[in-house]
Formats: sequence, structure tokens, C-alpha cells
Amino acid sequence: MATYIILILVMLILPIWASINVKTTFSKYSSVHNSRGLTADQVARQILDSNGLYDVRVEHISGDLSDHYDPRDKVVRLSDSVFGKTSVSAIGVAAHECGHACQHAEEYTPIKIRTAIVPVVNICSYLWYIVFLLGCLFFEAFPELIWVGIIMFSAVVLFQLVTLPVELDASGRALRTLENDMILDSSEVPKARKVLKAAAMTYVVALVTSIIQLLRLLMAVRRN
Repeated sequence: MATYIILILVMLILPIWASINVKTTFSKYSSVHNSRGLTADQVARQILDSNGLYDVRVEHISGDLSDHYDPRDKVVRLSDSVFGKTSVSAIGVAAHECGHACQHAEEYTPIKIRTAIVPVVNICSYLWYIVFLLGCLFFEAFPELIWVGIIMFSAVVLFQLVTLPVELDASGRALRTLENDMILDSSEVPKARKVLKAAAMTYVVALVTSIIQLLRLLMAVRRN
């Protein structure tokens, strides 16, 4: 019972910590402006062009840290806190999203796997709990539903496992580009690294909490 409670507490605390960490780190370095006076969208355009991705657009999207790369429309979308901003935080995030664009263009294997399993994972993420709950309610008649629910949730865990190297690689690409192309100077790159590291931790935490949830499901089955 104590182990079960500890797992629940970890699941509750870790995501809150990761969210606070990324927001405070981004905010901290949002006040540090790059010495060249470049805006994040200008940096994104520069990175895309230097990689031959002239057909990928850079657009503004509303929201806070809602930045992403959309491979279907071939567009890097930068949020209110990033687009038009000159901070090392904003530039780090923009470079990261351009890293995803480069991954798609190069057909980076982990991102191909992630894209391929997205349709299945979308279904599993919405239905796994319902299936698992039905299995618990009607265990005598349909005990196999519990395992179907667990397998569906395992697909979600697999997706997050594949997502982690995709995100880490995008950040690595971003930092190398910012340094090698001298977009940021030597004193600014470590600050952008801290922002991207904090963002990466949210994916690590998501994976850890999902694994813990999977363990909880298996423990529940064992008790039954």
C-alpha cells in the first residue's frame, strides 16, 4: 500500500515540477536578449534556409509556448512568447522547432516511427481507460478487457519512449546550429541550452509518469 501511495505522489508531483521548471527557466532567460538583435522568427528562417528548406514557412500562432512544427503543412509555428522576440529563450525554442523540420526532411528514423504510430496511439490514449474500467467492472465475463486496456496504454508509453530521442535530437541540432552558425555568442548558448534542457525534462517526466501508471495498472491486476 505504501508503494502504491508513493507512486501516486510521484505521478502528481513530477509533472507539476516539470511545468514550473520550464516556465520559470523560459521566463528567466526571456530577459536576456541576443547580442545580434535577431528575432526568433528571423533565426528560424535563417536555419531553414541554410538547410535548404525554403518551402517551410514560419508563422505566428497565438498561445504561450504552443510552438510546433507541422509536417503536413510544412510550417514552423511560433507562439506569442517566441515570435518576434529577441531573447535567447525564444531563439532556442525557434531553433528547436526547426530541428524537427530538419528531422522530417532527412527522414530521421525515430520521427518516422513516431509519425507512423500516431493514429493508433491517438485511439489508444482516448479509449484505454474505458476498456480497462470495463474489464474491472465485468471481470467475471470479460477478464481479457483488462489486458486489452493495459496493452492500449502500453502503446501510449511506447509513443512517449520514441518521442524522447526525437525531442533530444531536435534540441541537440538547435544548439549546434546556434553555436556553429554564430547566431548566439559563446555566453548566450549555455543559456539557450538551459531553456531547452528544461523543456526536454517535460518529456522525460511524461515518460516516467506513464511508466509508473503502467506499473500501477499491473499492480492492480495482480491484486485481483
